[in-house]
Amino acid sequence: MAGHRAAGKTRLLPLVSKLLGRPGLDLDAELERRHGRPLRTWVAESPTTFRAAERETLGLLPPGSVVAVGGGFLSHHPDALAGHFTLVVPVTFDTYRERLMADTTRPRLRTDVSLEEELHSLFHEREALHARVPTISLADFLRGCLVQEPA
Repeated sequence: MAGHRAAGKTRLLPLVSKLLGRPGLDLDAELERRHGRPLRTWVAESPTTFRAAERETLGLLPPGSVVAVGGGFLSHHPDALAGHFTLVVPVTFDTYRERLMADTTRPRLRTDVSLEEELHSLFHEREALHARVPTISLADFLRGCLVQEPA
């Protein structure tokens, strides 16, 4: 599962993993657990090592797991998802903006500009980058789960 920050990937993860009958893992939670380092400070202090660790950690997770990857994963590691089924969790810019303006626990990614400018530029830049990765929409996934074979 992938999508923008605050799209709802973590909230949907247990539901999707249950529908598929597979274990569900949140990559950000796995990174914090394995490295003992809060993402908020890690991303701010050393974004390059964070990005390298997220890519490496994805490869260490049990095969067949449903994994929720952070908002930047599609942008920074699109090739790492080759051969994987990537479900994209949609979010509008207005919802993205509203959620991130209210959530002070998430790291800033561009501290040289205002939060408003950061949100606007990141959302639209990542929309274009995310388009490089073959994905299935949440709506199409759910339709496929609801379709039953005739008896």
